[in-house]
Amino acid sequence: MIKLQRLIGLPIIVIHSGRLVGTVKDAWFDEHWQLKGLILDCPRWFVSTVKIIEWTHVVSCGEDTVIITGEAAIGRMKSKQLLRSFYTGLVKLKDLPVVTVQGIQLGRVSDVYFYPKEGTQIVGYELTDGFVSDLMEGRKWLRAPSDPDSVLLGEDAIIVSAVSEAELEPVAASNFRE
Repeated sequence: MIKLQRLIGLPIIVIHSGRLVGTVKDAWFDEHWQLKGLILDCPRWFVSTVKIIEWTHVVSCGEDTVIITGEAAIGRMKSKQLLRSFYTGLVKLKDLPVVTVQGIQLGRVSDVYFYPKEGTQIVGYELTDGFVSDLMEGRKWLRAPSDPDSVLLGEDAIIVSAVSEAELEPVAASNFRE
């Protein structure tokens, strides 16, 4: 299991040529918040398109680099088409509040976890209550429900079942190694 934010800033290298083609700027998701691909850092200002790599072209994600199948895997997408992303889309997953159906806020999304080899569905959320709370109590981990219909990944909040509050666990860095 890896953290999505661990990928941000990593260089992207082509497997057969070893050529550096960019760095990871963000990740984008479909309407079900399934990881669709990576957004590359684009040095030009005021561009209406962004460089992307669909996740199917990612060979591996190491601690130091992301390896892709080839330069042909790099495409372009209009910025307006990036509806859901972690940092930059119209709907941003970062800092989205997580609320139970009873109206109790469990925290805000600080990071998400997924298994890169087993699919791209989010398997868990790292939640924060703010800097001071993170220092005093630490961040919390909420496993994504196995039934995707039991969670609503909305534009302004993630709504989870009432039992999710009892399922919160402290984040332990040792639990999240590949």
